[in-house]
Amino acid sequence: MNKRILGLAIPNIITNITVPLLGMVDMAIVGHLSAAHIGAIAIGTQIFNLIYWNFGFLRMGTSGFTAQAYGAQDMKEAVRIFLRAIVIALAVALLLIVLQWPISLLSEVIFRVDNDESIIQLALAYFFVRIWAAPATLGLYAVKGWFIGMQNSKLPMWIAIFLNIVNIVCSLLFVLVLHWGIRGVALGTVIAQYSGLTVGLFFLVKKYGHIFSQYYPEAQLSAKEKMSQMLKETLQWKAMRGFFKVNGDIFLRTVCLSTVFTFITAASSRMGSDILAIDALLLQFCTLFSYIMDGFAYAGESLVGRYIGAKDGKSLRLSVRLLLLWGVILTVAFTAIYALCGNGILKLFSDDPAVIVGAQPFMFWTLIIPICGFSAFLFDGIFIGATASRTMRDCMFIASAAFFAVYYLGLTIPNLLYGTSPNPEQMNNILLTAFMVYLSMRGILQAFSLKKSVYGKIQ
Repeated sequence: MNKRILGLAIPNIITNITVPLLGMVDMAIVGHLSAAHIGAIAIGTQIFNLIYWNFGFLRMGTSGFTAQAYGAQDMKEAVRIFLRAIVIALAVALLLIVLQWPISLLSEVIFRVDNDESIIQLALAYFFVRIWAAPATLGLYAVKGWFIGMQNSKLPMWIAIFLNIVNIVCSLLFVLVLHWGIRGVALGTVIAQYSGLTVGLFFLVKKYGHIFSQYYPEAQLSAKEKMSQMLKETLQWKAMRGFFKVNGDIFLRTVCLSTVFTFITAASSRMGSDILAIDALLLQFCTLFSYIMDGFAYAGESLVGRYIGAKDGKSLRLSVRLLLLWGVILTVAFTAIYALCGNGILKLFSDDPAVIVGAQPFMFWTLIIPICGFSAFLFDGIFIGATASRTMRDCMFIASAAFFAVYYLGLTIPNLLYGTSPNPEQMNNILLTAFMVYLSMRGILQAFSLKKSVYGKIQ
């Protein structure tokens, strides 16, 4: 079982590590321009996180449903799931492009930086270029989720490697050679996303084209008639209702997640541009760890869905236990790495002395992130594979409520007790404390729900 887990997890880790690596490269490129550019990239990235995370069900729901169809050896249903996801992805992407101006106005209100208008204007310049990648980005969600559900984590790995090489090369060219600034970083992302989608569809046709072509083997049906029939069955209301029922819960769960991260960036921006830049860099440590852990979470999606589809309770329980063991091992490793190399990693992101010095009082939080976060990240994959979306949603509701409760109580209590408001450093520590409570609550609540929501699927 460990061999099977690692066979799925390692390619997923390589896939996922390219995502924070890309963000780190972007941060490093603009970080050497100014602190304002660091803040702008943080805000611009968070705008798209707020948008795209809310449609993460296009990957998560697709992988869970597909894995269960794979375990049940129902390839027709696997085809339907992919077509359903890709149609919804393209429809949502077109809607986002149409609504880009209202989104930008809302973002300007949410992410306003006190006494520094230049940061939000830089962030919006990034936004108006990158929004045109929406069809490719959401299409890749569907493609990646389908590959993971089909127990194939190597193809997403090669797609991600190719995509991120293109992105890094384009960003370096556009910013350092052509001097297009933050718009150059955004344009590099647009080109890379469409390149990645093209490669993903090529792999899909090459590897799995026979599944689609054999969907209707009747000789009298033309390719056009087969596609028409597939889409008709795929978009039937009964099938779509089941798809949206699970993914609606994932959507609401992800709205909470994106709200928390958006609030962190917005709250940081109101503490000043220096705190905004510092928190943007500190969150890179969380991002790096989460994407490593997500490699094992994606393996959990594949295996849990497969064993539930196959009604194999013994393998299901063993896979969950081993996934959690790997999580503990990686938590210890990352805590040690951050303790020994934290400042070195920080300096890779920025050479601004004020930012480096200002981050020092908060560096201890990088040691707490792995401990608080590992179980939350792993259980997400396990519950997605089980399509236990309602439990995920409810746990996220409670954890998000705890985040806001801790934050606002932390701001209010000193004023009630001592008659003074916290200074920016104290406010930031309160914000980061609330974030750790949020991560911990997600993992704890899902652990208590494991027996009923996951193991109960095959009883």
